[in-house]
Amino acid sequence: MKRFLTLVAVLTLTAMATVSNAQNFKFGHIDSGQLLQQMPEREQARAQLEKYAKQLEDQMAAMQSELENKYQQYLEQRDSLPQVLLEAKESELTNIQQRLQAFQQTAQKDLSNKEGELLQPIIDKAKKAIDEVAAENNFTYVFDMSMGAILYHSEQSVDMLPLVLKKLGIK
Repeated sequence: MKRFLTLVAVLTLTAMATVSNAQNFKFGHIDSGQLLQQMPEREQARAQLEKYAKQLEDQMAAMQSELENKYQQYLEQRDSLPQVLLEAKESELTNIQQRLQAFQQTAQKDLSNKEGELLQPIIDKAKKAIDEVAAENNFTYVFDMSMGAILYHSEQSVDMLPLVLKKLGIK
């Protein structure tokens, strides 16, 4: 009986310690989208991306102009050209059109890759700052509110955005 009471006492203390530890969790939340919007590097990346997109658009416009000019020439000359030359011109138009379509597809991929290349260092910097602030403030979990998956958070959850902005030197 004495062993049984000792075992019950130990189990009770263990259960109380577990409940006590469970209440020491510290939760934080941050809107990473808002954080990224406030980072000055993002504006620089956006400007670089726009410049790159403009270069691609200019090249595509030049190719489109070439196609339109060749097509206009074809229309003007089609009644006076022999069949062999007409077929050669049609083949040339088809070739230009295929190059234009291939360029459009490649340009979209390149633009997407360039965006990732420019934004990834900014995302990494933000994540590092979030990790550091979370560690410095002993957060157990940090939730990203920009993902929209958090249905509820209590007032006990700390908004880390001001802390991370301070860590990054952003006012």
